[in-house]
Amino acid sequence: MLAGGASSRMGQDKALLELSGQTLLERVAREVRAAACSVTVIAPLERYSGLGLTVVPDLQPGEGPLGGILTALSVTQSEWNLIVACDMPDINRAVLSELLEQAELRDADCLLGLSSTGRRQPLCAVYHRRCLPVVQAAMEAGVRKVTAALDGLQVMEWLPQDADLFTNLNTPQEWSDHNA
Repeated sequence: MLAGGASSRMGQDKALLELSGQTLLERVAREVRAAACSVTVIAPLERYSGLGLTVVPDLQPGEGPLGGILTALSVTQSEWNLIVACDMPDINRAVLSELLEQAELRDADCLLGLSSTGRRQPLCAVYHRRCLPVVQAAMEAGVRKVTAALDGLQVMEWLPQDADLFTNLNTPQEWSDHNA
């Protein structure tokens, strides 16, 4: 799970925003753990160490989501890896479990969720461990856009029944609208 961002558009650490008595980070971590049996948060240790979650710092801090994906793929022991951003308050274990199942059924390196508008969701996706060399080469070449870093990989897309669950929150207005 990725939570290492600066939350600059939100103006505060969005992972620590509370929703129904839990932080967004804890809420998403609960759903990821239920779907994947474990969860590792890629973020600065000092920021979330008090939440009782396994936290691994970015190998290359400040390099955005692609740096978090690189870290996750570098430390994993699993073939398939569910990568989810911490700012998706509506994501649930059923959709994450189905995303994992669909990835294992397809001949792909990466399976990206699709939003209801058809937008690719590289931060709610399943990455095979074999993506690591390509992601690492992209980082070394200066690429920071996740979808651009996936060039050369077999990437497939998956549209769940309720694709609105992929909504993420980046601004105070989005947070306010979500809680209205």
